[in-house]
Parts: sequence; structure tokens; C-alpha cells
Amino acid sequence: MKRLIGRWRIVKMELWDQEDIDLVEPGFIEFTDDGMGQFGFIAVRGWMDCRPREHGDAGGVEFTWQGHDEGDEVSGRGWARLTEDGSVDGRIYFHLGDDSSFRAVLAPGTSDAVVSARRR
Repeated sequence: MKRLIGRWRIVKMELWDQEDIDLVEPGFIEFTDDGMGQFGFIAVRGWMDCRPREHGDAGGVEFTWQGHDEGDEVSGRGWARLTEDGSVDGRIYFHLGDDSSFRAVLAPGTSDAVVSARRR
């Protein structure tokens, strides 16, 4: 999980194009060192409860989440893993709704300390 800590910019999703992803703010997913996190894309904002999980040879997390979509309460689950090229791949599932894969890259302005911790 430590290698995922920080803010990641969502650059691709299976169901939505970049203009949609960035509708309210630039799409992102963020993992914190206390096992929590958040994400935002389109008009969706979610808060995550993350658990470490191996995905093949890559470290990653599985998470449950709750939040809102245009004022409606929503929830779901998902997973994310660090890839060989240093990006993050994952999937976000909405309870009783859509699910989409995503790809994210390190957000501009991420501190050197976070990058160093990620390499360990």
C-alpha cells in the first residue's frame, strides 16, 4: 500500500472520456497512509476504506467506498494496483450500477518523499 500513497491523476476510464472525467475538477484518486483515501471524477466523490492486497506481482489495494453522485448517495467497491511503468490501474464498482476500469498517473506536485517511499 505504501507505494500507492499520494494523489494520482485519472487519465483514462473505460466508460467516460477525459472531458467527462474532469467535469467538476480534474479526475483523481488519492491514497493516504492511514488506509483511507478518496476519489473524484465527473460529479462523483467517494471516500475509501482500503486494505492491502497483492495483484499478481504488484502491490495494491482493495477498497470499499461511499460518497455522492450529483447529490445522491452512492457506494461500492474497487481495487487498484501499481503497474510496471509506475502508473496505477484499477476498477471502480458502483453498488447496483456501472463499473469502469481506470488508469492514473502521479499527480503534478507530488512530493519527492512520497515518490521515494513508493520505490521501496
